[in-house]
Amino acid sequence: MQPDKDLIIIGAGAAGLAAAQYGARANLSVLVLEELASGGQFLLIDNLENYPGYPDPVSGTDLSQKFEEQALKFGAEIKNWSAHSVTKNKEIFQVQTDNGDLTAYTVIIATGAKHRMLGVPGEKEFSGHGVSYCATCDGPFFRDKRILVVGGGDAACDEASFLANLTDKVLMIHRRSRFRAQRALAVRVLKSPHIEVRFNTELKEIKGSVKVERVTLLNNKENRKYPEKVEAVFLFIGSTPQTQAIAGVALDDAGYIVTNQRMETNIEGLYAVGDVRSTPFRQVVVAAGEGAIAAHTASQYIDDIKGESYN
Repeated sequence: MQPDKDLIIIGAGAAGLAAAQYGARANLSVLVLEELASGGQFLLIDNLENYPGYPDPVSGTDLSQKFEEQALKFGAEIKNWSAHSVTKNKEIFQVQTDNGDLTAYTVIIATGAKHRMLGVPGEKEFSGHGVSYCATCDGPFFRDKRILVVGGGDAACDEASFLANLTDKVLMIHRRSRFRAQRALAVRVLKSPHIEVRFNTELKEIKGSVKVERVTLLNNKENRKYPEKVEAVFLFIGSTPQTQAIAGVALDDAGYIVTNQRMETNIEGLYAVGDVRSTPFRQVVVAAGEGAIAAHTASQYIDDIKGESYN
């Protein structure tokens, strides 16, 4: 059976687009499926200042467009379709989409991860009315307002720094006694005159009438709750990997897809890259490198399959 494509990539973030470029450049027929807009987490980055080759900060949107242009230039195809399931029958993968079924010799999962909800009272009720998970998307609505940022990782520190350009009233809380973020990002936050940091502090409730007006915080060292007036709450507490479309793939304890150094999963011909993959370091440059490795590995796998078919 001749499949529709050599390689189908699900997800068009940094990892997926890099895989598309390398796959197409290896003369594979490549199709990228992306249910939203190309770019993925790229689109949430206001200024990317640590991507190699860009000494001056570049916006995530601009860089994602370059990734996409390069992939298309080499011959990759991109469709805004949703992939609902991935199954394998002998040597061929079947990808069920909202526009029918597709087949391929190989599939790269680059679906990324979605923001994790804290689950406190008021979070769902005020989502879109003062509760947000994207500073670059919603920050400008709260210019000169008092903003609460929750989290202690890279994303939280990066987004807090962005918000500090819009207001001098950023309150940042983290439930532990120190940040988990890279040192450079953490130091920037701690030195900012526009950001007040409170460690050992947790968000317990979000309150208001039609929009966020105040929150209840907990000092977990003193076991003391107290109210705080804020007009927006930005939550950056991690992500949930998007693996629901792939049955039978091995996951780690946190739900991320397990691969080897060649980006191979436990299912032959299926690869995982980017934020959906179990990795110690989630960065754009890492995701792009993983995409390149996966496409290269897939190309070798397809050569083996096609070579056997000629014998």
